[in-house]
Amino acid sequence: MGNKRDLENLKEELSVTALKSIPKPLLTWYDEKRRILPWREEPTPYRVWVSEIMLQQTRVEAVKPYYERFMKTLPDVPALAQAQEEVLLKLWEGLGYYNRVRNLQKAAKVLCETYGGKMPADYDALLSLPGIGSYTAGAIASIAFGIPKPAVDGNVLRVLARVRADERCISEEKVKLAVSAELEQAMPKNRPGDFNQAMMEIGALTCTPNGAPHCDECPLQSLCKAHALGKETDYPVKAAKKARQIEDKTVLILRDEGRIALRKRPAKGLLASMYEFPCLPGKVSSDEVLRFLSENGLKVLRIQPLGEAKHIFTHKEWHMQGYLIRVDELDRGDRSTSLRDWIYIEPAETRERYPIPSAYEFYAKELSMLRGRNIFLEDEQK
Repeated sequence: MGNKRDLENLKEELSVTALKSIPKPLLTWYDEKRRILPWREEPTPYRVWVSEIMLQQTRVEAVKPYYERFMKTLPDVPALAQAQEEVLLKLWEGLGYYNRVRNLQKAAKVLCETYGGKMPADYDALLSLPGIGSYTAGAIASIAFGIPKPAVDGNVLRVLARVRADERCISEEKVKLAVSAELEQAMPKNRPGDFNQAMMEIGALTCTPNGAPHCDECPLQSLCKAHALGKETDYPVKAAKKARQIEDKTVLILRDEGRIALRKRPAKGLLASMYEFPCLPGKVSSDEVLRFLSENGLKVLRIQPLGEAKHIFTHKEWHMQGYLIRVDELDRGDRSTSLRDWIYIEPAETRERYPIPSAYEFYAKELSMLRGRNIFLEDEQK
């Protein structure tokens, strides 16, 4: 038993020793190649926090306009804590994963109640806030406060797996914890924030997840075991993803002479409190749609198929078909039935109010609404 433990300790020591060779060439590369980003140029705790939450599973270029608008509207922790829910959701519209912004506000309220509206310069205190995990806490602690704590995300795990030809499965939480502990021993104490950002940057720009990485541009090429073996794309090792649940639905784009119909989703669950077009479960024929609307008191003047669309969530896929439907008057429907939760607005109102999920982007184009672009990733690239 003792020999086994000694062998494990030796492996860990060798692993940490290998990591200690990374900071010097990496930081030299970062000083020359780093992107100029608004949250980097003014890395206050609040700005770093908001940017890191926005950047989760979202491209940097897509985040920039959202970040600038968010900062202009909610420039500090108290403003975030006091914001109305629809304002928050509208600011986040198109970024997806809306629980992120709800947790931002929950944490802001805790900060106002406990820390005077300021973020604490303490890793464990940051980690205790709603929506802040070890990665975000490490990013804020290191970048905003100079505390030497690692920020380990998919980018970092991929880079280190390739550098060390690490066979461990990065999908396992115990592996992520072990890598974080190893990296903490190796990271430079004088530039922890720059080091964490450099690790993220090289994963985003050079040691990329899809296709062959750009090894000729990588400052860690001479240290990389996977490159030496010619097996860069064999790393990192990941567990197979579970199949997503498929949900069919029919989207109804209903309008009369000047208004459209929307309805608010439930306060809990997927896309909570967002607004959506009325939908019917399953793939429904035009005759069935006409029957449904007629039974609810709406006189249909014209119905036009809009084609099919698909939207992928983390654990679910929506397979949608849609219809553009012109009716005589929207509010003539029987409000005591399944239409009672519908609201009727002018399409232009969705530009400033009524946050609509990007899942409906394909159909929202029919109404010339201002929609976000397709900005989501299935990998960790930023």
